[in-house]
Formats: sequence, C-alpha cells, structure tokens
Amino acid sequence: MTTQQPRKRTRRSAKSAGARFEREIADWLAEHVDDRIDRRVKTGARDCGDLAGIRAHGQKVVAELKNTAAWSPGTWLREAEKERANDGALAGVVIAKRHGIADPAQQVVLMTVADFATLLTGVRPAQQEGS
Repeated sequence: MTTQQPRKRTRRSAKSAGARFEREIADWLAEHVDDRIDRRVKTGARDCGDLAGIRAHGQKVVAELKNTAAWSPGTWLREAEKERANDGALAGVVIAKRHGIADPAQQVVLMTVADFATLLTGVRPAQQEGS
C-alpha cells in the first residue's frame, strides 16, 4: 500500500488559488453586501488592496485577501494599513482563508482595534506616537 505525498505548492498554483479565493469572496460580498464589489486590477507598488467597491459610512474600505497555510497576521495587517493609506480609505482589513472551509461566508476577517473602532464609528481615531 502506497500513500500519496502531498503536492508541493508552486508559485503558479499559489497565484491561482489566491485569484480563485479573491473571486469567491468578491462574488459573495457582491451578492450579500453591494453589487459594486469586485476584484481590483493589480496596481503594483501603490497597491490598494485586492477588492474594490467596499464602503463603510460612505468611505472606501481596503481588503487584503490571503489564502495561505502559514498565517502571518502582523505582516498582513501592516500590508493592509499601507494599502489603506495608498487608497485614502477609511479602514483596512485582511480576509484570510480557513483551510478546509469552502464557504466564503465562513472565512476570517482580521483588523486592528483602531480599524474596528473606525468601522463602527466612521471616524479614524487619532494615531498615537509610535503606532
């Protein structure tokens, strides 16, 4: 009896999985939140997140999507904050894939407490020094 070794993920298969995850999340949000939400065209160095059309309190919200087995929330949140600033958005969030869970509605949203407060109030709290 032989057991199959798991396939090693290549850059190409990772990009394909990421694009598929972005499409699934964009489609779910478009159906349940706002039909203007869609995947964003990649913009290079001044990346503005993976989805366009997300709004809270009439202002843009940046979403960075991650489909990877190795979680790195700190790195991802810094990336979402950079993209939020690039886009002049109200808040930035990370949507991460829960492996083994196919339902887009059951994936995870990560954000800082400051971004959470911002989404609740519509106003960004003043940044403290060293933040």
